[in-house]
Amino acid sequence: MGRMQCAARIGERCDGGCAHTMAPDAFRTLTWWRFLPTNPNAGGALAHGGGERYTHKAYRYCRSFWSSVGEGEATVRLGARGFVRQDPMTSATSATSAPNSFAQAAEATAKPSLAAIFDLVRQDFDRVNEMIPRQLSSRIPLVEEIGRYIVEGGGKRLRPLIVLLVAHATRFRGSDHIRLATVIEFLHTATLLHDDMVDNSSRRRGRATANARWGNAASVLVGDFLYSRGFQLMVQLGNAKVMAIIADATNVIAEGEVMQLACIGKAAMLEDEYLEVVRRKTAMLFQASAHTGAVLCADDADTIDALRRYGLHFGMAYQLVDDWLDYAGDSELMGKNAGDDLAEGKVTLPLIHAMGHGCSADARLVQCAIETRSARDFHAVAAAVERSGGLAYTRQCAIEQADLALAQMRMLPPSPYRDALGELATFAVSRLI
Repeated sequence: MGRMQCAARIGERCDGGCAHTMAPDAFRTLTWWRFLPTNPNAGGALAHGGGERYTHKAYRYCRSFWSSVGEGEATVRLGARGFVRQDPMTSATSATSAPNSFAQAAEATAKPSLAAIFDLVRQDFDRVNEMIPRQLSSRIPLVEEIGRYIVEGGGKRLRPLIVLLVAHATRFRGSDHIRLATVIEFLHTATLLHDDMVDNSSRRRGRATANARWGNAASVLVGDFLYSRGFQLMVQLGNAKVMAIIADATNVIAEGEVMQLACIGKAAMLEDEYLEVVRRKTAMLFQASAHTGAVLCADDADTIDALRRYGLHFGMAYQLVDDWLDYAGDSELMGKNAGDDLAEGKVTLPLIHAMGHGCSADARLVQCAIETRSARDFHAVAAAVERSGGLAYTRQCAIEQADLALAQMRMLPPSPYRDALGELATFAVSRLI
């Protein structure tokens, strides 16, 4: 299955199955050559470092932050294990043998800075950070203790960041976006508490989880408190559309959690099922962040829908990268123990691809690890995932989703905040290094 099919599976069709070209007024052009698995005997195939063969198609979009590319077009051929940049004037190419092409891409392009994105809305974010501890107040000391522990746990707070950027990109005037960003952060924090309890996780963001310190009972109850406090704040906004979006989103997220639980240890899980779990469990709150920010601030239906889709595709890309990191990253980068997902029997796209495209021995190895919920052979499974092309395929799907998020920016008027939303989408996949 090609990447465009992967995108279409979640309801976003691409006309012609081809590229989205962004408005050129605020962006420079970078041409990526994407790779799709093809018949080795078919014409137009291209061999790369691993000896596998892929067909290529020009895929063009524009970004202001790829500033080091220059005014002309540069062609970047992105393979599973190698990176080639071609000068359009001379057709000269240079290749590297680095294990991850995005690591080499960083040398040719300016990697987006998350700090610079936050700086655009620093004053607003300071107000959010002031509101969060105030709204954690409770007459029950344990509620405050656990709430502060998880909120102060060092997360990136990308969801409230999206709310603030959307508010400014749509030229909102007022202060309701501060309260909305706080609501979104509380809902996210509640889902983390519940996730860790369901998964029996002992580590998140490099430190002990709340359930590891205080037990499951206290963690789930404080998660319930955060949900209810978030809804109290949301009612204060007095916006029925915002309330409807968040109410629907929390319901979908809960269904996603149950759906994932039902698929634990299910080696026969289909890619469609996996993508639906990701959409519900992870992408939905990103979608709600952008969607509610747009509803709060914008009147144009097309703009609101474009921002809703931005959040959806951003969330899909972000989770796909997380699942890629499980088998290509390290514990420090992930903030959790390598092999935790495998030990829990979670079926993700790298594993699905390995079972469907790897040799029979590798497929059996991965299937056994999933069904026995064992990380004993984690390194062998990770090697099987790489041999099968599972890492390359997952990375391709993540980049595709980020591109679809970027494509929505053409609906917004030019501004630093629109550009920052684009850079944030690139940040989502910049972890593929």
